[in-house]
Amino acid sequence: MKIVTVVGARPQFIKASVVSAALKPLCTEVIVHTGQHYDHNMSDVFFEELSIPKPSYNLGVGSGSHGHQTGEMLMKIEDVLLEEKPDVMLVYGDTNSTLAGALAASKLHIQVAHIEAGLRSYNMRMPEEQNRVLTDHISKWLFCPTATAKDNLKKEGIIDGVSISGDVMLDSVLHFLKVAQNNPQKTAIFEQLKIRPKNYRLATIHRAETTDGGLDAIIRIFKAFEKLPQLVVLPIHPRTRPLAEEAIKKCGFKNIKLIDPVGYLEMLLLTSNACQVLTDSGGLQKEAWFMKVPCITLRKETEWVETLEGNWNVLAKLTTEDIFTKSMHTIVDESARKKMPFGDGKASEKIASALAREF
Repeated sequence: MKIVTVVGARPQFIKASVVSAALKPLCTEVIVHTGQHYDHNMSDVFFEELSIPKPSYNLGVGSGSHGHQTGEMLMKIEDVLLEEKPDVMLVYGDTNSTLAGALAASKLHIQVAHIEAGLRSYNMRMPEEQNRVLTDHISKWLFCPTATAKDNLKKEGIIDGVSISGDVMLDSVLHFLKVAQNNPQKTAIFEQLKIRPKNYRLATIHRAETTDGGLDAIIRIFKAFEKLPQLVVLPIHPRTRPLAEEAIKKCGFKNIKLIDPVGYLEMLLLTSNACQVLTDSGGLQKEAWFMKVPCITLRKETEWVETLEGNWNVLAKLTTEDIFTKSMHTIVDESARKKMPFGDGKASEKIASALAREF
């Protein structure tokens, strides 16, 4: 069996690290990096520290409008598929790289396997929602992280090829958190940033729907961060940095520590040791749940509805008052964590075995 795997963004590199390891003894895998995340701290460092096989192809697409980026990826991935002639196209999640890989394969009658299938925010204004819906409808194998995801697909008439594999991100967290904790070079992040465990809050901001409001939107969020009693550590996405720096300069915020994006191992350490996470990310709210860290999600909806049980994850409007109030006054319920909706930490093995059985 020959698989072409398309990745392009930071969360996909993390997922690929555990799935590629499970696939290695079973098949030939050709990894294609679209270049959607091209900054060293957002891309290369992940391949290095997670021991992901070096991509056979780096398409170098880079940033651009959704249409331009997806179109360029589609053309270049098609060329790779014509060269490699794989049995399966493997895609992850909901990025433009995901959709481009699935479309290119489908048009060449190459079967598509979608990891993290069935997620829905039911907000079609989100580019990610469009990508995941379209990808699901042209995939042969749909590996759902949760029962909710499988139910979402059933509502859309997708039944064949659907299975609940569990969440590959849980596999990754269980493995790599231990690696990080035992690596002095990684644990040095606390001394470098002059922070103490459980004495800071961790934040990320990168989604277009968060930043489309421009400087005013960032200032509203930062005003809430400024009022919090603990320092807010904010690894800043390159696209968001200019707005963030301008907001801090204009308003003189002192309680926000901007840092460059960090590697996955450092991010696991920062997340697990934070007293709270504030994010608009899909993956980080779930990782916080895995590590029993309360999370405030700066969005109107979440694909990971399971995390909302017991207020371990709380949605907040993008207003200073709502973010601050929910950050300060949310009480979590430990009893809500008795069931594990994300699997047993062996999703990667189940996915690899399921694909191997087909060939």
